[in-house]
Amino acid sequence: MNNPLIEELTWRGLIHNIMPGTAEQLNKEMTTGYVGFDPTADSLHVGSLVPIFLLVHLQRHGHRPVALVGGATGMIGDPTGKSAERNLLDEETLEKYVNGIKAQLARFLDFDGRNGNSAILVNNYDWMKDFSFIDFVRNVGKHLTVNYMMAKDSVKSRLSSESNVGMSFTEFTYQLIQGYDYLYLYEKLGVKLQMGGSDQWGNITTGTELIRRTIQGEAFAFTCPLTTKADGTKFGKSEGGENIWLDKKRTSPYKFYQFWLNQADADCEKYIKIYTFLDKETIDDLIEHHRKEPHLRELQRKLATEITIMVHGVDELHKAEKASQMLFGKSTSEDLKSLDTDTFLSVFEGVPQAIITKEDLENGLAIVDVLVEKSGFLKSNSEARRELAANAISVNKEKITDEFILDTSHLINDKYVLLQKGKKNYFILLVE
Repeated sequence: MNNPLIEELTWRGLIHNIMPGTAEQLNKEMTTGYVGFDPTADSLHVGSLVPIFLLVHLQRHGHRPVALVGGATGMIGDPTGKSAERNLLDEETLEKYVNGIKAQLARFLDFDGRNGNSAILVNNYDWMKDFSFIDFVRNVGKHLTVNYMMAKDSVKSRLSSESNVGMSFTEFTYQLIQGYDYLYLYEKLGVKLQMGGSDQWGNITTGTELIRRTIQGEAFAFTCPLTTKADGTKFGKSEGGENIWLDKKRTSPYKFYQFWLNQADADCEKYIKIYTFLDKETIDDLIEHHRKEPHLRELQRKLATEITIMVHGVDELHKAEKASQMLFGKSTSEDLKSLDTDTFLSVFEGVPQAIITKEDLENGLAIVDVLVEKSGFLKSNSEARRELAANAISVNKEKITDEFILDTSHLINDKYVLLQKGKKNYFILLVE
């Protein structure tokens, strides 16, 4: 049976497994569906965007999204896809993480909708904290056999002969706890659908099975593929292996924008469908134009623009675009001075620095002294004069001569000066 939500998610490449009857359920009534987020930090990262988008699509199609932050399950750690057990979190850390994630989810989901499908945020710690071990074993554990739990891929992989780590009882119970979440939400909020990544299929179906065996209820599920690059590697980290976070304090909007801008052509055709809400016709046109003129990188720019606005807003996008011009296009001293400190440092991350005193600048410094003695940017006075004569030296993006005097009027954010030799050699003076 066809369903508009399932059809849209299918052409976007967001359906991997789907339980029979899911489309019929979505056609029958406004359906409440949920996705779980594990609080492993006080921010989500780009790897969390697909589950967030599933909830947004659900809401846009008239259904009710529930975002579950796994305060209880975060204390245990999901064994899925992990070769070793996670560190357990204390309550204080966990609360900090949960609050951070809640604030980010509010950027995507409508919690004040007027159509009866306002989004809901829940934390499974709220109903698990007072659940005694005996109650859990009696009321939940007895309904599923060890044989059933052992058959899950997440368990099998850790107990296989290839694994030398094994699995603790704590981790083994994870699927039961996640299954109980689904049962609890089914009974309390009428949740009949759970969504997640394809690696979560085992945990999710444990939930549908628990609902069937305990209260003879019918629940549904679908999962999306894990996003990969064209070369088969996992998507979501920078070239250096760092997470790209949604919190601008962890990953600056400039860095976030650049991450999307630098995606390969082959990947962008897939990502533009997954990480934007542009309609099919618009996306097909973009892909067609891009294939004709890939050097213009229209697809990358559109992807970076759309997702940066969603995560950080229009103002931060404009700052990121302006900052991109600093390294790769024409920009002026005024453009440079308009950058806030975080963006400035993000753009020029890794650029060598030297410290000079503000007192020095108040008296004014000859540029040759700045380039050599004060900074070490150039090796000798003769090299400095040669580069200045060749019109190769810039201060704050403006060409200068050997008569230039550096003073406090040239400061960026009252603490930086940007030196440059040629097109690509940068140096930062930190003024203290």
